[in-house]
Amino acid sequence: MHHGRIDKIAGPLVVATGMTEARMYDVVYVSDYRLIGEIIELKGDRASIQVYEETAGLKPGDPVYETGLPLSVELGPGLLTSIYDGIQRPLDKVREQAGDWIGRGINIPGLDHGKKWGFSPELSPGTSVGGGEVIGSVQETELILHRVMVPPGTAGEVKWVAPAGDYTIDEDVARVKLADGTIRNLTMLQKWPVRKPRPIATKLAPNEPLITGQRVVDAFFPVGKGGTACVPGPFGSGKTVIQHQLAKWADSEIVVYVGCGERGNEMTDVLQEFPELEDPKSGKPLILKTVLVANTSNMPVAAREASVYTGITIAEYFRDMGYSVALMADSTSRWAEAMREMSGRLEEMPGEEGYPAYLGTRIAEFYERAGKVECLGGQGRSGALTVVGAVSPAGGDLSDPVVQATLRVVKVFWSLQANLAYMRHFPAIGWLDSYSLYIRNLRGYYDETLGAGWVKMVTRSMALLQEEANLQEIARLVGAESLSPEDQLVLYTSRSIREDFLHQNAFHPVDTYASIEKQKAMLEVIMHTHDGMGRALKAGVAPRDLFAFALKEKVAGMRYLPEEHISAINELKDLITAELDSMVEKAGL
Repeated sequence: MHHGRIDKIAGPLVVATGMTEARMYDVVYVSDYRLIGEIIELKGDRASIQVYEETAGLKPGDPVYETGLPLSVELGPGLLTSIYDGIQRPLDKVREQAGDWIGRGINIPGLDHGKKWGFSPELSPGTSVGGGEVIGSVQETELILHRVMVPPGTAGEVKWVAPAGDYTIDEDVARVKLADGTIRNLTMLQKWPVRKPRPIATKLAPNEPLITGQRVVDAFFPVGKGGTACVPGPFGSGKTVIQHQLAKWADSEIVVYVGCGERGNEMTDVLQEFPELEDPKSGKPLILKTVLVANTSNMPVAAREASVYTGITIAEYFRDMGYSVALMADSTSRWAEAMREMSGRLEEMPGEEGYPAYLGTRIAEFYERAGKVECLGGQGRSGALTVVGAVSPAGGDLSDPVVQATLRVVKVFWSLQANLAYMRHFPAIGWLDSYSLYIRNLRGYYDETLGAGWVKMVTRSMALLQEEANLQEIARLVGAESLSPEDQLVLYTSRSIREDFLHQNAFHPVDTYASIEKQKAMLEVIMHTHDGMGRALKAGVAPRDLFAFALKEKVAGMRYLPEEHISAINELKDLITAELDSMVEKAGL
């Protein structure tokens, strides 16, 4: 193994000389501690290396060993239920070796190479295969069937397939004769460089929403399966809780959660909750469809940058099997800060607020890896990878370069507002600033599943909230009573939309999740009340009597009715009509 020597050390940045055979983004082992690092700049035989571990104790003259390979992850059975650090070291195995703090130079493979998996073949000898085609399958967890695929870039004729049985990920499960006549042995293990997107056949437009069970998201600002969303907001406005809610309840088949530079206690919450939570579809523990990548704020800064790529490569691998995958990155600001720190140590020309000039490009490249796709290998498989990134700008300032660069590339913006959080309105997504550009793509789906009136009803609700914002200024000056009855009705209904529909308690066993059918029923009741009250006002009912409406409590309690009681929400409409009719009769006497 060729090696160079350390010349300079600046925190996580190490400069080595004599690196004549090195290539960009190759992995190297630094010093005899064998710290893992990656080459990020080359000048002649000098290589700048970002080290993914603590560099205390290194000195100039220490050796740097080249591996000749880029930073890669191991892909195969055993990924689900795992908890990794930023460079795919399994944290439970690290703990067995090193205790509660990660020791230096620990190099444990991402997957268990000794465990045997029950493999069922799906190909027969003599078939021609290309990259992405399924060789066989492994029941990885109770929820997920792991499809073992031909690695991208391999094509030829199948000469042999292993019979059904138990194999480790290193044992051959198939042999393929390539076009040049050589035989390639295929195992259940694939290695893939994290910075390189995995290939696909074609990209499709997202035409189905990712149902999250969060009313403000599903009804007002939906994200398509295979879409991208950004959740910026100040500290304490509930970014992490929203990420957790999406990871728990979104109807994706696989969840990859990347905690990138977040506080350790937040990752602990995830780790304690997920094994106890049930998947709403199957009733099995949620952890069975989850991969966690934890690179908390006390872990080395350079590994933060890697953690995002590690997470998205694992997500792409499951997408290639034809699954719908959701990746939560919490938070991309910490990832950008790691880039800024490395860029500063490389003495590159700083861009806006000290971030590197390539910040926008890196963010765009990351989000571009999302998408609904036709998977490689034909067979009619399509998969989707949805990416939701939290951004925590300093002081909640949305003109921050990271927020701006993210908003240029994502299509859904959930704007978290500190003032809503202080008013205890959660999720604190501002309905006047947020937007979703997927509504046009998703319209066909909504018309089919929720009926033609849904999009119109949502648009009306949004218009009422907009009108409320304009009226509130006047109401503050002259008092709500002096507004016209119609305007008072706008304020009444908007308040009902905010408090009875948009406000949702993540910690309430029923209210934490609302199916799209329940959301439709709830919004219909609120808008039905609005229309009925409008008619009652025209018929001469006094606003004071009208707004002292007896069924108010029932409308407010809809959110706490379990899913099986949706019929009770629908029946509420008849009760409301009867109540309003009796008011009109009294007024007419």
